Amino acid sequence: AALAEQLGLMHYMDVMMLITAVEYVAPMSDENVTVTDTEFSNVPIRLFVPRKPSDGLRRGVVYFHGGGWSLGDAGMKSYDRLTRWTSSRLNAVVVSVNYRLAPKHHFPTQFEDAYSVTKFFLQRNVLSQYRVDPGRVCVAGDSAGGNLAAAVAQQLLEDSEVETELKAQALLYPALQTLDVNLPSYQENENDPLLPKALMVRFWSEYFTLDVSLREAMASNRHIPSESSHLFQFVNWSSLLPEEMKKDHTYTSPTYGRPELAQRYPGFLDPRAAPLLASDARLWHLPLTYVLTCEHDVLRDDGAMYVGRLRAAGVPVVHHHARDAFHGALMFISSPAELAVGHRLLNRYIKWLDENL
Repeated sequence: AALAEQLGLMHYMDVMMLITAVEYVAPMSDENVTVTDTEFSNVPIRLFVPRKPSDGLRRGVVYFHGGGWSLGDAGMKSYDRLTRWTSSRLNAVVVSVNYRLAPKHHFPTQFEDAYSVTKFFLQRNVLSQYRVDPGRVCVAGDSAGGNLAAAVAQQLLEDSEVETELKAQALLYPALQTLDVNLPSYQENENDPLLPKALMVRFWSEYFTLDVSLREAMASNRHIPSESSHLFQFVNWSSLLPEEMKKDHTYTSPTYGRPELAQRYPGFLDPRAAPLLASDARLWHLPLTYVLTCEHDVLRDDGAMYVGRLRAAGVPVVHHHARDAFHGALMFISSPAELAVGHRLLNRYIKWLDENL
């Protein structure tokens, strides 16, 4: 991808999207689940509806795929399998959302697509149509999808038009903040083969703009203006991370950057893009939460800090930290890239949903 971009042949993300294309599978129903590609609120979704009869109302899951807001598809083999299993094993209606992607679309488009689908699904008449219990609906997602799930859950609390409350949110190695990309987890996993720091910085910056000046400023951690210094309390890992994750790292005060970047691209300071920046008061009424973090992941500390802040706000949280896992492990659940760790994490995630949704 880097070579093709250097030669002027294709944009980096366009090359990366070829992986998505290769992984794509058409919607195919089986003996357990009816699968269709359709739209909710004019946003494409892949819908999974259980076939087995249910004595009562079913559970509902709105799922957002990962891929740095630039890649991925609900129809990728790994995501199709994950959401299909969720539907079958929980006897749940699963809505897997195909939000629009960068670099063609920037924030807040991805968030708005995710939010509009969730809001549409939470309407009483829609839930009734699919025989979903309005008291048993959750949002979930991995990586950038975990970011969207967290942002949607926060926004729903402030939307007077939405009568149905989420019962839970499940955030799988989520990306949650844009302020500090030099956290211990970023330092330790800077050259991780699946999600190196440079790629995560690119995902973040291209979520907002193709202007490389933002990416360059983020790479050196000099993109936050001094006027936004009050936000650093929400990402101060010295107080928010558990001791075992701090290791031998020493916290350094932030280095402030160019104010014009925040003026041009204010999205990177918006809690809808960076849910960890939400005020304590905004977190108080969030639903029961499951957070998966992986030791070998630049995003590990994002999830761990959110766990700390949610617990301080009185939100019931289950934090599963997989010490032997890496970013994207849940995608390794089908051949030719099938690993035991992927199945173990998937089973634990679905077990939590089964017990708590």
